[in-house]
Parts: sequence; C-alpha cells; structure tokens
Amino acid sequence: MWIANQWKDYEVIDTSKGEKLERWGDYLLIRPDPQVIWDTPKTDPGWKKSNGHYHRSSRGGGDWEFFHLPEQWEITYRDLVFHLKPFKFKHTGVFPEQAVNWDWCAEKIRQAGRPIKVLNLFAYTGGATLSAARAGAGVTHVDASKGMVSWAKENAKSSGLSEAPIRWIVDDCVKFVEREIRRGNTYDAIIMDPPSYGRGPKGEIWKIEDSIFPFLTLCAKLLVKKPLFLLINSYTTGLQPAVLSYMLHTVLDGNFKGSISAEEIGLPVKNSGLILPCGASGRFEGR
Repeated sequence: MWIANQWKDYEVIDTSKGEKLERWGDYLLIRPDPQVIWDTPKTDPGWKKSNGHYHRSSRGGGDWEFFHLPEQWEITYRDLVFHLKPFKFKHTGVFPEQAVNWDWCAEKIRQAGRPIKVLNLFAYTGGATLSAARAGAGVTHVDASKGMVSWAKENAKSSGLSEAPIRWIVDDCVKFVEREIRRGNTYDAIIMDPPSYGRGPKGEIWKIEDSIFPFLTLCAKLLVKKPLFLLINSYTTGLQPAVLSYMLHTVLDGNFKGSISAEEIGLPVKNSGLILPCGASGRFEGR
C-alpha cells in the first residue's frame, strides 16, 4: 500500500461505526467513510469536540452540522497551501491521501533532466497541479467545474505559484483530450483522477466503469514517444489495483517502454496505528 504519511496539518485521529475523526489544521471534523465497517468504542475526546459533523442521510447525500467552524481556513502540505471549506457531498477541497502521489510525481519531474509538460485531468482544486508545478513542470489543469478551477487558482496564489506555467482549462475532459489529439499536442506525463460519476459543463455523462478504459486509450495518444509517467486514481470499489494494472498494461504495453505498478492508497490512523484504505492508484513509469 502507498501511504500518505508526511502530513503535518492533517491526520486521521480515530475511526469507528462508519465515521472517521480528522484534524484539519486547528479544526476537528467527523465525516462518514464506507470503509469503516468496524464498531469500536469512540473514547477519543475529539468525537465530542468536533467543529463539524457530516451526517449521512438515509435518502442519500447528507448535511453538515457546524460548531465554531470558519467558512474557510488553510492547511499546508510541504510548501503548498490549500484553502478548505466544507461543501456538499462531505468534501473539504482536498483529498489528503493523494499526497503520496503528489510526492511521487514531483520526484519523477525533478529527476527527469528535461522540461516536462504535465496534463492533469479531473484536476479538482489542484493538489497534483501545484506539486508538479513546484517541481518545475509546465501543467495543463483541466476540470469541468468553473468553481473548482477558480479554487485551484486561489490555492496556486497562496502557494506562491501565480506566475507558474499553468494553463487553467474549464472543459469536459474527454472533449478536451479529443481536441488536443486533433491539434497534435503531446505531453510527457498525464495525471487523471476521474470521479465515479459526473457531468460535464454541457451535461455530458461520465460513468467510470463504462468510460475509463476508452478514455485511457484516448489519453495514451497524447503521450510523447518516451513518456515520463502516467498516473490514474480510482475511488470506485470495483476498480481495484489489479484492474488498474490490467488496463494500463492493455493500453500501454507494446507502445511505450516502462514499468507498471498499482496499489491501494491509504492514510495512517493515529489511535490504532492501522492504515485506512482510501482507493487505488495505477502508475506507469517510462524508461
């Protein structure tokens, strides 16, 4: 398992009964987590002193309950700054488990010994974008949500990366990739963090089980002859590491030289010392 264990401003403190107790900087949040199927005593005092609690509804979705929580605050990871604010679907603006992939991508870029162009698809609030830019890459950041792209720009500004070579694109990722292929553009590295389900800016439907393989096949057409890496993330239960590995081998073998690996990603839990699974990632490393 690849573990995001370098955080200072974030930690999973405890887990029980379908929920996790987390510290985000100075604030404690309780959020549901489908992986937490165990029933252990909630003895940590943080369970009763949280600043925000997301209650899952039996009808789907849910609602936040707040206790002295600001509308927005900041946390840092290494030298990157992220603005946080709770919003629907329990999210805060950062997926902290992805830090293990941010570090891996950044190290690959620093060691490349050549200028690197990165395409970040379904780029959300820019964690991977900022990490790649800080490492010296030029990045094209694509997300269908105008609000998310604006949020990512705020994070870039706070991180001192306003002048970094980042292209900010609000577009449906599939349509953008198709246009880039027609334009003849190529990239040294591709990062993709597709949702399980979503809609593009014009109502385009994305369902990962149906869409991810043809999309990965499309994206391979944007890679240079000797790509640096390709990273794909999944939070969908059915897309286990072996499935990601199989897809990468199927699409890339015979076309590019390199190695492929896939693992679960996870976060350490302070009180138990165990690792909370948080999805899976597949990595292609060119050579």
